[in-house]
Amino acid sequence: MTTVYRESDADPTVLVGRQVAVLGYGSLGRPIALNMRNSGLSVLIGSLADEYAAQATSDGFVVVPLAEAADHAEIIWMLLPDEAMAEAYSQHVSQALSPNDTLVFASGYSLTFGFIEPPPFVDTVLIAPRTVGAAVREGYLSGRGYRSLIAVEQDGSGQAWPTALALAWAIGALRAGALETTFRQETELDLFVQQAVLPALHHLLVSAANLLIESGYPPEAALLDLYMGGDLGYALSAATESGFSQTLRFGSLTGQYGALSRLERFADPRLRRQMETVLSEIRTGKFAQDWAAEYGTGYARLNLLKERYDSLALWAQEKQALRTWQSIPSPTNPNPDGQKSE
Repeated sequence: MTTVYRESDADPTVLVGRQVAVLGYGSLGRPIALNMRNSGLSVLIGSLADEYAAQATSDGFVVVPLAEAADHAEIIWMLLPDEAMAEAYSQHVSQALSPNDTLVFASGYSLTFGFIEPPPFVDTVLIAPRTVGAAVREGYLSGRGYRSLIAVEQDGSGQAWPTALALAWAIGALRAGALETTFRQETELDLFVQQAVLPALHHLLVSAANLLIESGYPPEAALLDLYMGGDLGYALSAATESGFSQTLRFGSLTGQYGALSRLERFADPRLRRQMETVLSEIRTGKFAQDWAAEYGTGYARLNLLKERYDSLALWAQEKQALRTWQSIPSPTNPNPDGQKSE
């Protein structure tokens, strides 16, 4: 039986008197740091001298270099980008670790693929929100929380689980529940969604849009029904509470019959085989090797892929459709162009 931890499972007092450092003040580092501070923890920010450091300073945090933050803290959140984390750990963190320190990750990537190997005398834990950084902050402030995964990879002190649960409590991750998993499972699931589900959804929507526009439907209408109108987003959002099995039942009976009676037409076994290949490349570490090599080139192939993606003809039509819909006054935005009413 899989364990889901709630706020009642945590003892926040285990964090009393312990200095916390957040290394990286990006899209996830900032909300996690703010949430912990609101929960009464002493939080230090480790950052390079960049715009993220300026933001942290503006938010009222003490900001110091990465090595200094790691040296002064007993609990160290590693919230740097996956591709840069190993180098930062080697240069700034590893030599600062002491017995019973805790390394905290929001992604299991670096440990799963062997880029970071913590010494046996430290605790190594994972708290991985299954949502974007902005929602981590919003969920904390609203009291609703957000769903997360939680794991202990290494228990050097014998108190790794109490520390992990207390930290999850402090950032609001236990309000909606944190599911116990492993570093490897979290990593492979995250990469699989990125590399199989999102590309499949992309091709589905782009193919449908191109077909409709080439068949004479106005781009504004075609894209509205595909995703700009919000039906797709609403169905996926509702699935988080009701399950994906119910998404086809949100529409009219006509829509339900149309979807269910044509469902099998799109059951292409080639899609399953592509997903199996993607999953295999993730689990064997092939993708991690590819990404490490790509990072070493300064993102040469990634930049070319972005250029190719941005040049798709559909995006020009999408921009026009967005301009059309954004120019329509709404009750909450009566002057969408920012013009003063006469």
